[in-house]
Amino acid sequence: MSKSKKADAIFERLAAAVPIPKGELEYINPYTLLVAVVLSAQATDKGVNRATGPLFKIVKTPEQMVKLGEAKLIDHIKTIGLFRSKAKNVIALSKALIANHASEVPRNRDALEELPGVGRKTANVVLNMAFGEPTIAVDTHVFRVAQRMGLAKGKTPREIEDQLLKVVPARFMQHAHHWLILHGRYTCVARKPKCPVCPVHDLCPFKPKTKPEDLS
Repeated sequence: MSKSKKADAIFERLAAAVPIPKGELEYINPYTLLVAVVLSAQATDKGVNRATGPLFKIVKTPEQMVKLGEAKLIDHIKTIGLFRSKAKNVIALSKALIANHASEVPRNRDALEELPGVGRKTANVVLNMAFGEPTIAVDTHVFRVAQRMGLAKGKTPREIEDQLLKVVPARFMQHAHHWLILHGRYTCVARKPKCPVCPVHDLCPFKPKTKPEDLS
């Protein structure tokens, strides 16, 4: 089976299992999504949601964030790893949005990546979730799962992203990274993958397979 046919079969099954996958970060608008994704670096979505729930009740715009200030922002996000540097970046990117983008999140990768604390993965998530762009954000789950499945191989997230963009069928591109993230988070986990209940186990070259009794 060619890699493209294999990719089509894999995503067909992942889509059948979860027809409309959604990111697990909670947000209100493109700005709060951007903030949440910046805060999620080296942190869990659940941990970020616990912190941003109260925060987003009072902050929904760059102006409100700047008015809140770095010290009070730290109070809201101090349960998240790297909270001091993240707070500094969130305040800085909020000021940049006000000064350079009329307080709007730009629908442009280069402009997004110029914002403090925003890298390629964050830009891809925002473009995909806020604006419906067919991008693929490569986090640790996508990086692991794509290689286990034989869809891509590389040493960097960018290498994996570039290969996935070539092999993922266009009809699945919009949700591709969400399917891979959810599959990696709940089935193809890092240490003890749940191969016996995996919907694509027969298409996956990963060895060794976990035994059914290992899941009990």
